[in-house]
Amino acid sequence: MTESATFSRHYEVSGLIVAPAERIFDFLDDPARLNSHMSKSSWSMGGGKMNLELDGGHGQRVGSKMKLAGRAFGIPLSLVEIVTERRRPYDKVWQTTGEPRIWVIAHYRLGFEVGARPFGSLVRVFIDYELPARGIAHWLGWLFGSSYAKWCTRRMFGDARAHFVRGAPGSYTPP
Repeated sequence: MTESATFSRHYEVSGLIVAPAERIFDFLDDPARLNSHMSKSSWSMGGGKMNLELDGGHGQRVGSKMKLAGRAFGIPLSLVEIVTERRRPYDKVWQTTGEPRIWVIAHYRLGFEVGARPFGSLVRVFIDYELPARGIAHWLGWLFGSSYAKWCTRRMFGDARAHFVRGAPGSYTPP
């Protein structure tokens, strides 16, 4: 898919996080943190996990590549993402490139926006995606694609919000 590709499906989650936009952006800009929900064996990954490999841009520059490979429910998965937009501290977008080997969604564009507000920052995490075109993956996509999109975006937003809860390690305490 190209940068100008359109996607037929969309899901997003947004809310207020009590922290400065720059700190939230830096948290969400770290691919290791964003993918932490997939890097450990869990029930939602069917006992599997994904390993993240970053290029010299560490997933934090336009054009930087991030490779994910592993297993979910015993099925091998792999994909390459490329950062297509990044404007610190406002937004970042990345999307799949090549032929992703995933089962419940196909190509996708994933990103976040951070906007400063008087008592924190408004954060929006979104995914635009396609379902797999054929085979069993097509049917799995119809059954579980929207659930995966919700899980992924809610998890990314929730991890960011939890990171900045007062008293948590690395949390933000307003002056």
